Amino acid sequence: MTGEARRQQLSEFLARRGYADLAVLVSELGVSESTIRRDLSQMEEEGIVRRTHGGAVFISDRFSALNYDAREATAVAEKQAIGQAAAGLIQEGETILLDGGTTTFQVARQLLNRSLQVVTNSLPIAHLLNSAPHIELIFVGGFIYPRTGVALGPLAVQALGSLHVSKAFMGVAGIAEDGLYNANVLMVETELQMMRCAEEVIVVADQSKFGRRGLARLSGWEAVHRVIADEGLEARWHQVVRDAGAELILAEVKKGNGGTASVEAGAWRRAELRSDLRR
Repeated sequence: MTGEARRQQLSEFLARRGYADLAVLVSELGVSESTIRRDLSQMEEEGIVRRTHGGAVFISDRFSALNYDAREATAVAEKQAIGQAAAGLIQEGETILLDGGTTTFQVARQLLNRSLQVVTNSLPIAHLLNSAPHIELIFVGGFIYPRTGVALGPLAVQALGSLHVSKAFMGVAGIAEDGLYNANVLMVETELQMMRCAEEVIVVADQSKFGRRGLARLSGWEAVHRVIADEGLEARWHQVVRDAGAELILAEVKKGNGGTASVEAGAWRRAELRSDLRR
């Protein structure tokens, strides 16, 4: 395999995973660690990856059809637009929380040059933000769920119980008329605690998540303050969000220009904020 072909394979693997350490990359490509290090150095110069202690994070839009989680390898431009819209809601110096997921990863990518405190339970997000010069990073530990690289379980819940953030950006597996869903019971337990520790809960989800349910119900609409979706969201869901009393923000997707996107602002603010989850 030529060096160019090897770096192509390395880029595609990292695009799907978001982050990988050197041992995983050596095993995946079947070459020496020194070869991987040289490839990563060249790819960092080209703006494809950001090297971290012991691994690398994929940061390029070059393989926008790929995603670090193969289960979510769709709607990349939409997620990038949502990420930009979400970043526009964050003030300098704020303390925010980023849930694990491919859409929240796109939020994190917009924050590399911001001055913030960021709490996360996501290894890919933590590795991305760890080298950002003005980010104060707080990682929530616990059982690392191998399919997504997020920390879950009792240790994560206990750690989150002592924290307070102004905004929590949450990804979900499904959004239905009766509320939010996710695919893992441990994940739901941890995310409930995330919602409790936040002044404002913001759900980030592309149009494909609407009308779907997962294994476990996360919460009803009473816990949600805002929803950020892409502009392709069907009009009937606009009404569902409005009737639930949450604000809807639609991100305009401009494809074909490196995934750049602008924001077309939102629609409806809730008349009354309710949250049975608040403490």
